[in-house]
Amino acid sequence: MTTDGRGLHTHVLDTLGLAITAGEYPPGSVLRTDEVAQRFDVSRTVVREVVRVLESMHLVESRRRVGVTVRPADEWNVYDPRVIRWRLAGTDRPRQLRSLTVLRSAIEPVAASLAAVHATPEQCAALTECALGMVATSRGQQLEGYLKHDIAFHRIVLCASGNEMFARLGDVVAEVLAGRTHHHVMFEDPDPAAVTLHVQVAEAVREGDAVRAERLTREIAVGALEELDVLAP
Repeated sequence: MTTDGRGLHTHVLDTLGLAITAGEYPPGSVLRTDEVAQRFDVSRTVVREVVRVLESMHLVESRRRVGVTVRPADEWNVYDPRVIRWRLAGTDRPRQLRSLTVLRSAIEPVAASLAAVHATPEQCAALTECALGMVATSRGQQLEGYLKHDIAFHRIVLCASGNEMFARLGDVVAEVLAGRTHHHVMFEDPDPAAVTLHVQVAEAVREGDAVRAERLTREIAVGALEELDVLAP
């Protein structure tokens, strides 16, 4: 563990966040700041900073004369990228991945359709570059390289939609894609059909074909769900 203040803060935050989202602290559990400070050998200032972050995610709430209380799961900010990351690291990973992939299947095809109408020439070029990067890293077990291009591709689609609400989901999609890779819910090499579909989506967006862009992106989402049936049933 690093000894600088930021490193301590991150360590405590990740440890508590993982524990809360994994159910180690059930709703209503009380975290006492002095006990947390002693457990991690950190100052109360660090603990208060961590608690403020957890409060912003609606994982906990502070009550006078009670302490820091864990909130029910249905009150959590499940769109927060860190909450997603913690939940994907837990035992409930298959259900969480499926929930997030269903969300993508509802949003991304529409975003791709809009991108075909609104994408700038620069965004079209960047999308094509990402798709070609995915092709170049799709063999030889280069999953980290592939992930970088995959995340960038989907961020561009969401941003190019011209809808700021869709654009804000870029971090959510990034965590889903990263979670699949880092928790080995991916084949050693990506599905060739999925790689080809990404190239075709880039083409459809560049050509302004909204109907085709939406259909192809929906095929990507369906394929991702089918992969989960195999790799994370």
